[in-house]
Amino acid sequence: MSFEVKHLQKKFGEKQVVEDLSFELREPGVYALLGTNGAGKSTSIRMMLGILAKDHGEVLLNGENFDTHKVNVGYLAEERGLYPKYPIMDQLLYFASLKGISTDDAMEKIKYWGDRLKVTEYLFPERKKGKKYKPTLADQLSKGNQQKIQLMAALISDPQFLILDEPLSGLDPVNTELFKSVIHEEIDKNKYIIMSSHQMPVIEEFCEDITILNRGKAVVQGNLNEIKKSYGRVNLFVKCDEDISDTISKLDLKVINDTPAGIQIKVKNESEAKTLLKQLSDEEKTVVRFELRELSLHEIFIESVGDGLEAGVQDFTENVVEEAAGE
Repeated sequence: MSFEVKHLQKKFGEKQVVEDLSFELREPGVYALLGTNGAGKSTSIRMMLGILAKDHGEVLLNGENFDTHKVNVGYLAEERGLYPKYPIMDQLLYFASLKGISTDDAMEKIKYWGDRLKVTEYLFPERKKGKKYKPTLADQLSKGNQQKIQLMAALISDPQFLILDEPLSGLDPVNTELFKSVIHEEIDKNKYIIMSSHQMPVIEEFCEDITILNRGKAVVQGNLNEIKKSYGRVNLFVKCDEDISDTISKLDLKVINDTPAGIQIKVKNESEAKTLLKQLSDEEKTVVRFELRELSLHEIFIESVGDGLEAGVQDFTENVVEEAAGE
């Protein structure tokens, strides 16, 4: 199965929100969409799903138009969307019925996911003798537990294609690990997954291929390992027992951060790092740590979109207003 996004474009008024976005999933795995607020991630996802009309472009599955009525898709939206005053069990059964799942099958899946996500007590509350049974309403749950219910709704049909828009947003560390374990299980089932997230370590944990969007444009795209290699090993961490500030200054090296744990230096190439190491050796400095590594995804992200961070805040506000008007 091959999933292709080709030349997606979207305007709200005169503002170009998504500009010529293209990428492809040729095999099961996780593809990441990254960007600041207002960069066009959620808008792109909505166009892929047909929730929002495209101005231009195609979304294809095996060369044919991607139709969510014909493909089993699970979608966890960034904007959480449970009905606050309705029982969560009724909502899950309703979402299951939209996928053609019978009530009996849906109940089995709800029991499984309720146990897996540790929300069984809310789905099947204890019936106390002599008291009227009251089902749990969505607004009686914490935000984290509401998020679990929405993840259940996305997974209840065992979709082959899964879209997760900021799936770990707002979760505490325990529930973050729980969600991550579920995502790993879905990956092991050879699912096709598109993930949007602001949490760079999460993307590095799950995703091999990425697109970084800046104000609607893809500014970095491709295999994450290859992208890192293209930047080279330019992050140097040094710690010595002695003060080495004079040595660093003498070699005209750029200090990024100086902490008790060590000094972070940005070097142009490995040769500069070797020159520093030789100089420290010649000066008989005691080198405790000397590590040269590639840029992290966080650093690549900041370098790619840093000049657009402030503008992105304004774009985000404007896009919310314009998108709401379009709906």
